[in-house]
This record gives sequence, C-alpha cells and structure tokens, in this order.
Amino acid sequence: MGSNIPSEPLLEREFGVSKITVRGAIQELVQEGYLEKGSGRGTRVIRNKAASKLSKWKHFTEILVESGHRIQKRWLAVELIALDADGADAGLGDLLSAKEKQKLTAEFGSRCLRLVRMYLLNGQPFIYYIHYVTPLLEGLELMDLSEQSLYELLEEQGLSLDQLQDEFGAVQVPAEAASALGLEINTPVLRRSRTSRDEFGKLIEYSVGFYHTELQSYIVNYEA
Repeated sequence: MGSNIPSEPLLEREFGVSKITVRGAIQELVQEGYLEKGSGRGTRVIRNKAASKLSKWKHFTEILVESGHRIQKRWLAVELIALDADGADAGLGDLLSAKEKQKLTAEFGSRCLRLVRMYLLNGQPFIYYIHYVTPLLEGLELMDLSEQSLYELLEEQGLSLDQLQDEFGAVQVPAEAASALGLEINTPVLRRSRTSRDEFGKLIEYSVGFYHTELQSYIVNYEA
C-alpha cells in the first residue's frame, strides 16, 4: 500500500495485452478505490474502504435494465463545428448557457466535435445527449461509434478521462431537446452536465443530457 504500480508500457509487455486493456483495468481499480492516479507521480496503490464502497454505484441505465426496462442507445449525428470568439455559435444551439459556450471556446479553441445521442426507454425517447469533444478526435464518423464506444475511441488516441464532474438541475427543456423528446418547449426536465478532463486538467469532453423524467425518475443505487 502506498507504492506505485509499474508503468503502463511495462504492464503491456508483462501481460501481453493492449494499451486500452491496461488503461481500462487501471481505471476500474481507480473507481473501485484500490488505486489513485496523480499528475506527474504515477498510479499509487491505496486501500480506502469507504471510497471503495462508494464507488460501487451502478449506472442509471444498468439499474433500469435490471428492473426489466429496455434501453436502446442511438447515435444520431457527428459534426465538426466552429466556435466563435464569444462562444455564440449557431452550432451550439440553445442547449448551453452563455457561460458554457464561452467555456468551450476558451478550452477547445476555434472548433470542436458535436456528437448527438438518444436513449430510448421501452421504445420512447428518454434522454437526449449532446457531447462536445476535443477537436483531436476530428475525422470521427457515425460508423466509428457503431463499432466502439466514444471512450474507447478516445483511449485509442491516447486521451484518458481522469477527472469527471457531474452537475444536475431542473430546467425548462430547450427547443432542440423538446423536439427530440417529443415534449412541449419549456416542459420541466432534469438536466445533467458532465465535464471530463485528462490527468493534466485539460478538457476532453463536455456533455449535456436532458431526461424525460415523466417516463422514469433518476435513480442512484449504492452498495454497502
């Protein structure tokens, strides 16, 4: 406990596995509370029982599937959008606040990828998700997302997600999301935003999701 594990290249050679496999295993152990990653100081072994318990939460969609619901995920669009200096680009639409638009411009620069995804709950539109991703993934196509997850594609480019922050709030659904979810504009919905950064604090992905909670409330389960 307290010592660093071998480097990723050493683990790849020792076990004869790919970089993605090694990183995935390390990330899982970090989430379970057994390892801790730090910028410039490697990955350290820890034994934080409380953190390990807390990290055993299940994804919302996993809980729904276990409860007998049917979840389908559909990627709808991938596009490269230009970002204006003031963040007021039509490509960002009405889904983000002025502050969020400025944040993307400040961190991504002149452009970023915009990915649109829909979750269906028992065949009905349930979550409308938009991912704004680093332009380092430029050239990504819908076909790529049908073969691998977004996070696997990021890993292939050497882009890791080490710092995640989620924010939840009740909002009036904007026009674009309302149309996708089949709701009246300004219907109250749950909004979730996620900021994903690498180990150096660089923004890799910013996403916003709008949940049709009249169909199903948001559930979080923790195992003791």
